[in-house]
Amino acid sequence: MYLHIGEDVLVKTDDVIAILDKKLLQASPIMIEFLEKKSDVTSHLAKNSVKSIVVTDRQVYYSPLASSTLKKRSLQPSLLIDDIDVLGI
Repeated sequence: MYLHIGEDVLVKTDDVIAILDKKLLQASPIMIEFLEKKSDVTSHLAKNSVKSIVVTDRQVYYSPLASSTLKKRSLQPSLLIDDIDVLGI
């Protein structure tokens, strides 16, 4: 299954390691250091404000969607996209 994380970007749900709230990260020096080290594999999807950070096994995404919204989407199978839908079959 795939999860829409904003700006027409889909990530495979099996690849998602963490969905983090942007506000909570600002208080964590360890997370700030982690994100700085991953800057070469970072995609900024939020044109205005970043609300969450989605960490996958290959990429870090700055999403315009709230972490609570992404969590709800990931828990509702009707909001996930099947492999068949992505391929246009």
